[in-house]
Amino acid sequence: MLMYPEDETCPICRKTCMDKYGEHAVHCKELPGFKYRHDWVRDVLGDILRRAGISAKKEAPVNFLTDPMEGRSTLRPADLLLFGWAGGKHACVDLTGVSPLAGLRESGFVAGQAIRKAESKKVDKHAKACADNQHAFVPFAFDTFGSLAPEAIRLLTRVQKVVHNSCSSTGGQGFVFNRLGFAIQKGVAAQLVARLPALLM
Repeated sequence: MLMYPEDETCPICRKTCMDKYGEHAVHCKELPGFKYRHDWVRDVLGDILRRAGISAKKEAPVNFLTDPMEGRSTLRPADLLLFGWAGGKHACVDLTGVSPLAGLRESGFVAGQAIRKAESKKVDKHAKACADNQHAFVPFAFDTFGSLAPEAIRLLTRVQKVVHNSCSSTGGQGFVFNRLGFAIQKGVAAQLVARLPALLM
């Protein structure tokens, strides 16, 4: 289904075109929906952790997460801080959402490539700073199709075991992955709806 009648330049970033299929609308970082999707998935993950009885804090100031190329001027909080998560150390969880279709015209589609690349970039940016400050680092990369990078799967699998051990109902076994997947798709839907031409609204 075509989302737009013809290609047009993105009115927000003005760097690329809003393709007919809506690809750019789900990975343009300048669009308001991009941050909404990130924050929504973070909030849902935080709620899952809370319900599982795992101690965590959202937007936790840690005073060392920054872009190594820019120094302390880019200090930012951890999306989620998991207390005592890895061998007694707190773990900084950093979420990133990407479109698996980004750059499709240039390199072609390879399943899982976008999230693995995003995960690797997060590790390169923050893992050393966390280790130097006695914290573990957990990159949490997901794409707009709902796929998860290996570290995100490992984290959710561990959370799922905690939920399973405390839940007598077999219906709760898929709770963690199902709810997170729904949150991702809701965020994507919000982005697409926000970019629909006014005449279709």
